[in-house]
Parts: sequence; structure tokens; C-alpha cells
Amino acid sequence: MGRALTLQRTLVPKGDRAKYFERIQRKRDHYLGAKCRFWVFEEASLPGAFIEFFEADDPEVLARAHAASPERVLDAGRVYTQVEIK
Repeated sequence: MGRALTLQRTLVPKGDRAKYFERIQRKRDHYLGAKCRFWVFEEASLPGAFIEFFEADDPEVLARAHAASPERVLDAGRVYTQVEIK
């Protein structure tokens, strides 16, 4: 089976940036402990506009990690699976 991915967009006001980084550190630790990968990107032309990527080798692993997450993941049921390009 291929890789599974979910994503979440987040807008963070400048005054909440430090709190956001504390939250994503906790998220990173949770997902790494659940055998997943977690990345965060910030839009270059719009500071405070972030996109979070949650990835696992298997959709079930990702679903279990989301279910056990200390923070709710918006639209966690929308899972993308990798497509093989032939």
C-alpha cells in the first residue's frame, strides 16, 4: 500500500504565532510517536498562512493517529493516497 496524507490550512494572527509554534511542536511529537510524519509550510507572500501535512505509510495508521491526537484535525476524514505514475 502507498502513502496516505491529510492536510490542514491555518491562519495565525501575528500575536498568536508563539502559541501556534508551541502547538505544532506538540503535534509533531504526537505524530512522530504514532509512526507518522508532520510538516508545516508558511506561505511566502502571506505570513501567518500555514499548511500542515500529516503523512503515514498506511491510511489506517494515519486515521489512528488523528483519532488519538490531542488536537482536533479539521477534515481528518479526507485522506489522500499516493498515486503511482506509470
